[in-house]
Amino acid sequence: MSTRFLTADELSAIDKWYVIDAADQVLGRVATKAATILIGKHRPQYAPFLVSGDHVIILNADKIKLTGLKLDSKMYRHHTLYPGGLREVAARKMYATNPDRMIREAVLGMLPKNKLRKRMVKRLKVYFGGQHPHSAQQPSEIKL
Repeated sequence: MSTRFLTADELSAIDKWYVIDAADQVLGRVATKAATILIGKHRPQYAPFLVSGDHVIILNADKIKLTGLKLDSKMYRHHTLYPGGLREVAARKMYATNPDRMIREAVLGMLPKNKLRKRMVKRLKVYFGGQHPHSAQQPSEIKL
């Protein structure tokens, strides 16, 4: 019995769009659901070597919650690639300035670390308010 995988064109023809409302939701739960959809594990046509996932729109990024003491103790780190260039930003400051980056980094950490990662994260759209410009794609809403 042979297994037939769909081509990239066939997969893009059946792409869907999903909306996740992040208002009063926990960051990790929203990121997990978004990463699962972006990877494509929710589909029977899943293939680990193809971008078989769908598009995800996350709304109300500024109303997301962090549990426990994460708002005070969690640090976001990146390096500028210069000597002594380690930069740290506390979660409270990141939440105040750009919470969409918090969601994007949480989802990015859950995606596979391979060549498909950049193409998967391009399908993620994060917005502050409750509106988005993708109504023409007729996205379906996901309840968490």
